[in-house]
Amino acid sequence: MDVSKERPNQQLSGQPPKAGMPSLLDNWSIEVMPRTAAKIGDFRQMLPAGTRVYLAHIDGTPIEDMVATARRLHLEGFAVMPHIPARSIADAGMLKDWLDRYRSEADIRQALLLAGGNSSPRGSFGSSLELVETGLFDRMGFTNLHFAGHPEGNRDIDGDLSTRHVDAALLTKQAYAERTDARVALTTQFGFDTKPIIDWTQRIAALGVDLPVHVGIAGPARLQTLLKYALSCGVGPSLQILQKRALDVRRLLLPYEPTEVVDELEAYRRSHPQSLLAQIHIFPLGGIEAAVTWCRKRSQRG
Repeated sequence: MDVSKERPNQQLSGQPPKAGMPSLLDNWSIEVMPRTAAKIGDFRQMLPAGTRVYLAHIDGTPIEDMVATARRLHLEGFAVMPHIPARSIADAGMLKDWLDRYRSEADIRQALLLAGGNSSPRGSFGSSLELVETGLFDRMGFTNLHFAGHPEGNRDIDGDLSTRHVDAALLTKQAYAERTDARVALTTQFGFDTKPIIDWTQRIAALGVDLPVHVGIAGPARLQTLLKYALSCGVGPSLQILQKRALDVRRLLLPYEPTEVVDELEAYRRSHPQSLLAQIHIFPLGGIEAAVTWCRKRSQRG
């Protein structure tokens, strides 16, 4: 699969490719929830036109709220990618209803497929692959599909701390990308240590995976906030980075910014131009405005 297929923000915003290697922040994306999006009067005053906005589906959020938020963001000119959490969906009929509503009411053609936060399925689906196997995304014209990536492992999938099952799933997703016209990519959970991210991209590339990776990072936030989210979201080895920072009195009271993480990823990508690293995805754990301000300062997109 040609990695260059997955450059949707650039295509949607009409920006020409830059000379030389683009920055990972050239087409940064951001994640919001309906309740946080409702606090923003007009995203056009904050985000560059065409920005991809992932719409997180927290279990229990009514589909009506999800679709209404997706429609609003679409009308404001953004590329909206709603989460489709497998373990929150009762059956194929519910999945079809969701996709119908996203397509007909909000003109959505892309989605992030993931198992979801539930420890066990509430219905027929336990994984993102089971969603794909219904064939509904193909038949209903979803052209961009992202799957969750797990640089620090996933104990829900591989409880023995191996990567056996998650690797097999990745190869199945790779095969899906090769046999369909869908633009497929991997979007990772946020992390605070670049080594697990880089090691993971090298390892999956050696397996035969060439899907572009959108690296999740946490936006600026207080350390206490990051620790809370890291623990609740199951962030693994990179949690030690936050714990070490908490022991440094000089840095304890300073707000965290992802500058060091992004700089290290950029340096690695410059020295490894064939890397799977494609762009940055921001989790605005310290607030949308703070995350956007940081991104705009660092990005060519202003």
